[in-house]
Amino acid sequence: MSTSTASPPRPTPPRPAPARPRPARLGAADVVRVGGSGLRSRPMRVFLSALGIAIGIAAMIGVVGISTSSQEELNRKMATLGTNLLTVVPGQSFGGDQASLPDEAVGMISATDGVESVSAIGRTEANVYRTDHIPKEQTGGIGVFAARIDLTKTVRIDVVDGRWLNAANDRYPSTVLGARAARHLGIFEAGPESQVWLGDRWFTVVGLLAPNELAPELDAAALVGWPGAEDVLGFDGHPTTVYTRADEAAVEDVQSVLGATANPRSPNEVEVSRPSDALAAKQATDDALSGLLLGLGAVALLVGGVGVANTTVISVLERRAEIGLRRSLGATRGQIRTQFLCESLLLSALGGIGGVLLGIGVTTGYAGYQGWPTVVPLWAMGGGVAATLVIGGMAGFYPAVRAARLPPTEALAAS
Repeated sequence: MSTSTASPPRPTPPRPAPARPRPARLGAADVVRVGGSGLRSRPMRVFLSALGIAIGIAAMIGVVGISTSSQEELNRKMATLGTNLLTVVPGQSFGGDQASLPDEAVGMISATDGVESVSAIGRTEANVYRTDHIPKEQTGGIGVFAARIDLTKTVRIDVVDGRWLNAANDRYPSTVLGARAARHLGIFEAGPESQVWLGDRWFTVVGLLAPNELAPELDAAALVGWPGAEDVLGFDGHPTTVYTRADEAAVEDVQSVLGATANPRSPNEVEVSRPSDALAAKQATDDALSGLLLGLGAVALLVGGVGVANTTVISVLERRAEIGLRRSLGATRGQIRTQFLCESLLLSALGGIGGVLLGIGVTTGYAGYQGWPTVVPLWAMGGGVAATLVIGGMAGFYPAVRAARLPPTEALAAS
């Protein structure tokens, strides 16, 4: 009799553990929406923190914008006045006395290669007053100069009222006043009714000049015709300033020979200068001051970044219950960290955009007040916003990491 043996039961394989659900992913729009809701819950604190960032950015944008606008105004003036004007003035003699230029200086300079035009003025001993009742010692700093008819062509002076000296009036008691001299004497229009007491007699003001950056000495001057100064004021005929307009390509060559040309016997007693160099030096000084102000703006920006960090840290402490609840519902540390970092970046971006707009407004207002063109470089605006984002990211990194490391149970228990 055959017996059958039952096969042992097969062991049941263990069931695989259920897959852990993957946390929902937050899109970029979701991150921005969640970060924005955190900012909307504390509007006053957000406003004050953004204001700190905005002040720093506005200071930097304003400094760059005003400096650039000033540079643009200087470039515009230089394009009008030219950088090829040279001046020749007498220096000091070997004995320390005031030297003088020879009467032939203008003619000798005009014969030099590369010279386009030459003109001159000569200081007289006369004084000018508003009336003949003012004491002679109260000159007001106004000098009386003999001037050649071609001075406006060489120096490029603008006559804002009346006319310049010409062959019909340069021998008679007629004068043209510089801008500051006219303001000091109270003369606001030229004409037969405008009279000044000059050299112990009345002179008619036939013209008023606009300010000139390259020849500021003319702003405080009363200019009379060269022949009239010799006949009426006892002018000795020696020029005290010779203005030379050189060809653009030959400025350096002309400048190097002007001293010897103006006074061949004593070239060491002649001083030659280029007025545009003084304007360039002034601009360099303004740039140094702008650098200092930029540093102050950077400090203000860092202070604003500290305010952003403070706001984000307080937000983490106040919202521990929210963090614990989100963690218990499956939010990852990375999502929590991204949320708070996004809040910090949004807060900084608000301050940066507001600061750029405020800086543009300040630049526009100041440039308009000065009569300058308004220029705000695009790199300054873009750099301002980028700087705020960098500051915001650095300021919000630690609070975001701290929020992400907060255990859910601890966060819920602390609530």
